[in-house]
Amino acid sequence: MVRTVLGVVGALLAIYVLLGFIIPALFGLLKFAFVLGVVALIVVAAVTIVSKLSK
Repeated sequence: MVRTVLGVVGALLAIYVLLGFIIPALFGLLKFAFVLGVVALIVVAAVTIVSKLSK
């Protein structure tokens, strides 16, 4: 009986940790990667435009 109760409590704690910490951290990482990609795209576009205008 105690083992079943502790198993249920452990599962609830695992769900709480997953929803509370891991998923928001993953979304934060994806947002950071997206912003970094947009900045890289802007830099590449600016360098391309400057190199075409200097010819």
